[in-house]
Amino acid sequence: MILEALNYAATFPLTSAAHRPFIRASVDLWARATRCANAWAEHERRTKASILSAAGKCRQRRTVVVLGSGLLRDVPILELSRLFDTVVLVDLVHLASVRTWIGIKGLRNVRLIERDLSGLDQWLAGETPEPLAFLRQVPYLDLVVSANLLSQIGVGAARQLGEKADADAVIRQLIMAHIEGLAQLPAETCLVTDTSHTVIDRKGVRHDTCDLLHGVSLGLAREEWDWPVIPFGEKDMDYQIVHSVIAR
Repeated sequence: MILEALNYAATFPLTSAAHRPFIRASVDLWARATRCANAWAEHERRTKASILSAAGKCRQRRTVVVLGSGLLRDVPILELSRLFDTVVLVDLVHLASVRTWIGIKGLRNVRLIERDLSGLDQWLAGETPEPLAFLRQVPYLDLVVSANLLSQIGVGAARQLGEKADADAVIRQLIMAHIEGLAQLPAETCLVTDTSHTVIDRKGVRHDTCDLLHGVSLGLAREEWDWPVIPFGEKDMDYQIVHSVIAR
């Protein structure tokens, strides 16, 4: 708890007022990732491998942008820093622990951008969501990575929209805007996302499954795997929560 409080306190002045409410969730994720390191290791390894596979397809390696960079546990940041001239990390919150780690590693070509990538603010303002339009202004863009972000757009939007009658339709629109935004870029792209949430007991019986993409189809995946987001013992001794993940 002390380390979590210190991370929160150090991150607070580094974060814009609009995004400070999200610091707590980032710190909680940081703490859970530490506790669940063994259970998450394979997911993190496969996510990194997918990103590096996409990087290998780039004809030039000038700028890479990582959307939803988070804790960097699932981002091969050291390799990307060596491969590309510039690495841009985009997320709502960049924890002080992440900033410190980047500094310690001497990654001078890494840039941090604090940004809401959901497009919900645009929708609430009556505009057509184009959350990735800012990428058109990034010079020499050769690779864009969406790292375990897409499902979180829906989760965050659902929390803000509450019981609005059209909430599900809005969430689908935001998810589609992200997918279409990636497709329109003149660069290589790598999309890694969890697609479903399933509660499983120790006998392997599935008790509940939720579609994290609200009916939006991503088409064929290059790879698929399971991610035990909440393994046995994290919240309950008899149940775990497993997310299905695809890379595309």
